Amino acid sequence: MARIVMKFGGTSVANLERIYNVARHVKREVDAGHEVAVVVSAMSGKTNELVGWVENMPKVAGSNAPFYDAREYDAVVASGEQVTSGLLAIALQSMDINARSWQGWQVPIKTDNAHGAARILDIEGADIIRRMGEGQVAVIAGFQGLGPDNRMATLGRGGSDTSAVAIAAAVKAERCDIYTDVDGVYTTDPRIEPKARRLKKIAFEEMLEMASLGAKVLQVRSVELAMVHKVRTFVRSSFEDPDAPGMGDLLNPPGTLICDEDEIVEQEVVTGIAYAKDEAQISLRRLADRPGVSAAIFGPLAEAHINVDMIVQNISEDGSKTDMTFTVPSGDVDKALKVLSDNKEKIGYDVAQSESGLVKVSVIGIGMRSHAGVAASAFRALADKGINIKAITTSEIKISILIDGPYAELAVRTLHSAYGLDKS
Repeated sequence: MARIVMKFGGTSVANLERIYNVARHVKREVDAGHEVAVVVSAMSGKTNELVGWVENMPKVAGSNAPFYDAREYDAVVASGEQVTSGLLAIALQSMDINARSWQGWQVPIKTDNAHGAARILDIEGADIIRRMGEGQVAVIAGFQGLGPDNRMATLGRGGSDTSAVAIAAAVKAERCDIYTDVDGVYTTDPRIEPKARRLKKIAFEEMLEMASLGAKVLQVRSVELAMVHKVRTFVRSSFEDPDAPGMGDLLNPPGTLICDEDEIVEQEVVTGIAYAKDEAQISLRRLADRPGVSAAIFGPLAEAHINVDMIVQNISEDGSKTDMTFTVPSGDVDKALKVLSDNKEKIGYDVAQSESGLVKVSVIGIGMRSHAGVAASAFRALADKGINIKAITTSEIKISILIDGPYAELAVRTLHSAYGLDKS
């Protein structure tokens, strides 16, 4: 017997028929004798609808300001998960399974006070553990917790993944199964490269890079939590037959295991190719090369909540002037340029230039730590296809390359093949 946390995303609970199918997955684990807690998202599209209601209410009320109280935003958008948890509990009860639904504040999942983007501070898991031990399935509304102001607080988009991993850590679960509309983590996006392979295992660090670089399988914060608390996490498909052979395998269920790298005996040099669209590049020309200039640039950008990624600095021959180039999401270009303009005198640059429509393609693998020539292989492969590189950044397990947007799919396929990821 094991303790398992199962999480089901919006597409898995999109309607009553799919919620009933989810109940069949849960029943399989209960019938196997496991202690089970379930975390659910809102039904597909419901959160967007609720957010739209919140954003439009000030306009209907005749307000010129498009602002609303973040606490009331949370009160509205958290209701989607409440509906799903209740419906799943009813479905389980119809199967003679002892099940009860719980909202985040009832567990309680304690968060900070950043309404709309709260972070989990603590989970009191004792009551859930007791109920699981008594044979009750706890169906918990994801994406929500209880802030220090004693009000509902939501965790940001995709927060149900974070809820599930945090609960798994709190109840010391053997594993956390994340059910979604894909059957695992692939070497790259199968929509771009049909030869992409499903990975059997992937290390926490690799998954963290994949998630932060555009892979939509898991939310970044959930992977961070899993890595910190060593929560073995399986990515699985809710659309497979719940009673198919192997679906109930405790140690090796179908899907992709995200785990500590010590569990991966034979480490590939490169695990996957990720990409992030809608990148933009900003270059500040002829900056004074002096201490504090970087802080003068990136401090105000951080205060404006603009996420800066790749940073490249060039130094002139006499050392008096420098150029600074960095990337931001395309949607933040105008905002970033205004922040830089407002601080131009303090920063001391000559001119700011920008270019949008770029793509960041990344090569990821923990095996890169002990193998030379990985970067050279990428550069050679792209050069053979006539793809120009605008910027490069590296880490121990990642090489990120900035290129023109129209070459994104060609670059992904080229690198996927260059590292043999299209071979079984």
